[in-house]
Amino acid sequence: MQGRYTHLTKEERDMIAILNAQKITLSGIARQLHRHKSTILRELNRNSSANRECYLSHKAQERSETRWKVTHKKERLKSYEIRKYVESRLKRGWSPEIIANRLSIDRQGEHVSHESIYQYIYAERKELIFYLVRRHRKRRKKGYGRKYRQFCIPDRISILERPEIVEKRERIGDWESDTMVSMQNRAAINVLTERKSRLTLIRKLSQKTAIETKIAILESLGKYPAECRHTITYDNGPENMGHGEINKMLDMRSYFCEPYHSWEKGKVENTIGLIRRWLPKKTDLAKIGEGTIASIENWLNNRPRKCLNYQTPLEVLEKERSVALGG
Repeated sequence: MQGRYTHLTKEERDMIAILNAQKITLSGIARQLHRHKSTILRELNRNSSANRECYLSHKAQERSETRWKVTHKKERLKSYEIRKYVESRLKRGWSPEIIANRLSIDRQGEHVSHESIYQYIYAERKELIFYLVRRHRKRRKKGYGRKYRQFCIPDRISILERPEIVEKRERIGDWESDTMVSMQNRAAINVLTERKSRLTLIRKLSQKTAIETKIAILESLGKYPAECRHTITYDNGPENMGHGEINKMLDMRSYFCEPYHSWEKGKVENTIGLIRRWLPKKTDLAKIGEGTIASIENWLNNRPRKCLNYQTPLEVLEKERSVALGG
């Protein structure tokens, strides 16, 4: 028999099952299938039931396909060196995205996607979840939740109608709002992030209510001039029902994410992730003083950001205000 070896087909396994049941010898089966008898012997040994008592073609086919999938499964991180590189950088506090992009710089010719790193962590090295910023036990899928419903927010305008200039971050004055809640009690924190400069304003709430949220936003944005106030993007929480009064008093417009699509206001979501370094999820927010809130806000606004070419949010805001005023 010459030529390249090919795997047994389902039809060949059917023939093997029939001939084997008729007590045909290995050599006899091999001749009829034009195969080497070692191929038949290996097939019977590997894909028969225990002790070769029974050979069923459909079961043999299933075992063969399962074995092929396992042996041909693509490794998430293809080499020992890359796995060690990823693990060491995770322990330094790097995100999977930073690791993936830095790898091609540090190791010429090597590359891996940040998605592969996440899959590697959650499928093979769950102990490394500890080094992720979010540290979710299970990866969360984006999309509509099982309890989808439309919130009754008056005069709600969808984010789908938001002007393109907001999406492109071509001006200052477009804000995103979100609320950090406490697991211990009703206390919460309102967080506002300006989309272009990433400037962040933080106010403590004794309760997560529409009235307190409205007051917090008015106090936060009221001290800024008109060129710094254009739009606010919210999620669909009931604490945002007072958006209409905020718009009237500050001469702004409001837009809302699609239900359960809070990731559509990713700037403030990312900012809350940074705040969680100071105030982890189990923190009792009722015990956090105004001095701590001010310190966190100051740290955020004077921290150089990669997305700002390593300028601080305050520096970017002042430059943009100067341009807007024609200075």
